[in-house]
Amino acid sequence: MKSSYIKGEQVYNDFLNNTIGSLEEHYDDKIANINSAPDFPIYINVSENLRAPLFVEAINIISNHYLDMDREYSLDGQFWHSLLLLKKRDYILEKYPAVKESESNFKNVVVKKFDWENYIYKCVLAAQYVNDNVDDPDKREFYYNLIANNLDVYNYIIKYEIFRNDKFLLNVLDIIYDNDLSEILKAKIKDRPDLGKDERVGRRVIFELNKSYPVVLAPTLDKEELEVLFLENLKKYTPDI
Repeated sequence: MKSSYIKGEQVYNDFLNNTIGSLEEHYDDKIANINSAPDFPIYINVSENLRAPLFVEAINIISNHYLDMDREYSLDGQFWHSLLLLKKRDYILEKYPAVKESESNFKNVVVKKFDWENYIYKCVLAAQYVNDNVDDPDKREFYYNLIANNLDVYNYIIKYEIFRNDKFLLNVLDIIYDNDLSEILKAKIKDRPDLGKDERVGRRVIFELNKSYPVVLAPTLDKEELEVLFLENLKKYTPDI
């Protein structure tokens, strides 16, 4: 579908009325070929205890069914929005009925901007980064679960363009696992009125790494060097560990 149509005023009513794709003028001239396109969780705004398994489910389905298409489309929001609009209407209405209540809900679930805040974007990037570096299925599952259980840190890594690379992500995940840091990084920072009301330790560690760039090129460090730097920044917010 054309981006202008996806972002336009007409698309919401067309979605509700099941008339998406009825006019040729709404289509672009690009074609994405894909062998299968099964349903998967596209919007995972749920409580933390329910979130991780849904993320792993989505990453697995994307890994097994969507990554064999041309890389031109795998991180193309126009493709994913088109897929949801043309092929996933019934699934969306069943799983996310709030889209029928308002256009804002529809925009947030179905045609949300395709960046680090979009759940499909998060899952596609996770699948690509892990699969490009890990061949063993069990080890892939290990990293999928690490991502799903450390989403706060993962979100902040993919938020910053300088950190958006596979080696850096996997190194950080290894450091978290090796040092048993998941719960520490999720914790709220206390007694720091100079920071925001809901600051988390992991976010600040990534923030410190970002702040030190380009003096310290954290994304290019090997795991051992990065681990030293990561723990140094961690101790700024959790001095007792």
